[in-house]
Amino acid sequence: MEKRYSQMSEFELNQEIRTLHEKARKAEQLGMVNEYAVLERKIYMAKAYLLNPDDYKSGEVYEIEQDPGSFFKINYLDGVFAWGSRLNGLDKEEALPISLLKNK
Repeated sequence: MEKRYSQMSEFELNQEIRTLHEKARKAEQLGMVNEYAVLERKIYMAKAYLLNPDDYKSGEVYEIEQDPGSFFKINYLDGVFAWGSRLNGLDKEEALPISLLKNK
């Protein structure tokens, strides 16, 4: 049975990230765009569990890692997810793993 990221130790998370990077590299080489995107998302999820949510604050604005020039304002945090909205005028609430937010 597989463990959830929240149940893994730091060592296990780093091991999982390395494995996912290797799988993503292979998927990219084989032109498997959808598989690559899924693996990349899993990498960011695993990385989120290596970060301290207390380092991210409600009301603060952070640049989005994979989207240079796009910013995200946090309304509140729930575990390793930041809930808020992108500052692009749409004002639609969404959740992003904190690993996608560039910390100042």
